[in-house]
Amino acid sequence: MHAGRALVFDACHAGVVLRAVLFVELVLAVGAMFGAENPLDWLSRLALLTGGALPATLAWLIAACSLKQVLQRLPTTGQYTAGVLLGALAGLWACGMLALAGMAPQPPWLASAASGALLSALLVAALVLRARGRTPAATTARLVELQSRIRPHFLFNTLNSAIALVRAEPAKAESLLEDLSDLFRSALVEQGEAVTLAEEIGLARRYLAIEQVRFGERLRVQWQLDPRTDAALLPPLLLQPLVENAVKHGVEPSTRGGKLRVLTELRGSRVVVRITNTLPEMQPPKDAPPRGHGIALANVRARLALLHDVQGEFSAGVQDGLYQIRITLPAPQPMAERPTPAKPRRRAHSA
Repeated sequence: MHAGRALVFDACHAGVVLRAVLFVELVLAVGAMFGAENPLDWLSRLALLTGGALPATLAWLIAACSLKQVLQRLPTTGQYTAGVLLGALAGLWACGMLALAGMAPQPPWLASAASGALLSALLVAALVLRARGRTPAATTARLVELQSRIRPHFLFNTLNSAIALVRAEPAKAESLLEDLSDLFRSALVEQGEAVTLAEEIGLARRYLAIEQVRFGERLRVQWQLDPRTDAALLPPLLLQPLVENAVKHGVEPSTRGGKLRVLTELRGSRVVVRITNTLPEMQPPKDAPPRGHGIALANVRARLALLHDVQGEFSAGVQDGLYQIRITLPAPQPMAERPTPAKPRRRAHSA
């Protein structure tokens, strides 16, 4: 078993494919400048090189992605070596395609293999740096969200609300403390790289249930959820800080309270998540520096990019008098292809 081994580089992302193709094209464009007599000759050389290198690049990406599980069983040095060898084979393939088309009377086999290996080494190095970037970014984000979730102000308010309910409504007090326990568990327990949208919605529900006790009718929450989006993947501890910001900056400062809406919907191959909240009566001047939202939103944007690359989108701002956050995710994979995440068990209410 090699359960402890990690994949050094992962080519199974649309953003990786796009960047790899652009990188190879840029190298070819520079290489075509050598010996080119004029711009037309340069374009001709670039088209010739692209005809051989582009299919080879795509073949390298497809092979690296298809062999993902096999590569993961190799030690780190073996994964590096496999990536470079695949690059050399891709270079030989490109040279062979040009030779078969009669565009290379004297095929430079050795130079093509060396070029493919070098470009592959550079791509692997870039993918390794991208993979390593996940750990510090995720750790920093987890620490920020943990600090936000266990702020003394929020904790004291929750405990005071539970104390007030113990005698009058003990079942409600127990439910409140269970929700608080779940929030702490989610913050403190390692959950891996991704969780399902359904799990994140459940965590946001527990947070808002706690705040509902505090604000009462001042906090009006509307859920509009599409069950087809439940299995979409996103980084853990992502939605709760966003709904917390909505309460803190949209509901709490308002004397009449406010509304908060959470919407999920499936649009073709994309999952859209929207969180909107009303704004308080008194708004700061337009030229005033923004308050709040910044840290949480920056973390969301960075963590989405690490998990989904160009397939994940994020936007936030005032629209039609409401503050709106919009997150776009890839649609869930077929059931047979995705792992089943473990969900924390909750205690049953005592009779």
